[in-house]
Amino acid sequence: MRSFITKTFILALTAALSGCTNIFLQPGRALYVNPDNVVVKWEKVRFKSADGTALSGLWFPSAKLAAKGVVIQFHGNGQNMTSHFLYVYWLALEGWDVLAFDYRGYGDSGGRKSLSGAVADGAAALSFARTKAPGLPLAVIGQSLGGVIALAALDRDGGEGLSALVLDSAFASLRRVARGKLAGSWPMWPLQPLAWLLISDRFAAERLAARRKPVPLLMLHGPGDPVVPFPEGRRLYAAAPEPKTFWEVPGKGHIEALGAQGAEFRPRVLRFLDDSLKN
Repeated sequence: MRSFITKTFILALTAALSGCTNIFLQPGRALYVNPDNVVVKWEKVRFKSADGTALSGLWFPSAKLAAKGVVIQFHGNGQNMTSHFLYVYWLALEGWDVLAFDYRGYGDSGGRKSLSGAVADGAAALSFARTKAPGLPLAVIGQSLGGVIALAALDRDGGEGLSALVLDSAFASLRRVARGKLAGSWPMWPLQPLAWLLISDRFAAERLAARRKPVPLLMLHGPGDPVVPFPEGRRLYAAAPEPKTFWEVPGKGHIEALGAQGAEFRPRVLRFLDDSLKN
């Protein structure tokens, strides 16, 4: 019986992993936080990905007379933009237009979850921002898996008008992260080779970072991050060309710099974004 259960588990894991990198995507359709609950103007926007998939976004216009530029958020792997926009909406109060959007399969965006589709959706969001605010510089904030998607989308898009890139708790390799999760649990430890064999590193962030457009890069990551190992962040940073800056985030949380530790890091990130406009 134990042998049967073990074989069944391995087959189920193999089937899941053979869904490739899509196992990293955990979308939700619920409304987690109503944008009406924050004291900024906003509007719902819609645009289409390259294959026609309908996408949904939240646009927070600058509260200042003239916007400095547009910040585009690439959120992490779980829930949807209605839980993630809280990390970035405040930039609208500081003179930036802000776009939060959902990848396919998330929130009320159409389609089914797909990492390659999410990359195409990110490129579509960049294009939409240029159309919505023509002539303004763009800044990208990618959080966790969103950092990987952002790098791949910028690589696909070309990054026209990009002035700054912020990667928060991002990682260098999907394959290594998957293998590390298996290694961290003794029942799963023998299954590590499955991750190496079945998880695609087509969008390996360390490779994409090495050939990115040379605009100022800011990376934030905590040594105590329980979700994305700190060495993964350092490895990604090492692969990226100058100009670049790395800030360590204290504590034992994940993507907390613009959330729980926002009192310290939000003003610093704002200065980084503003300074990027001077280059």
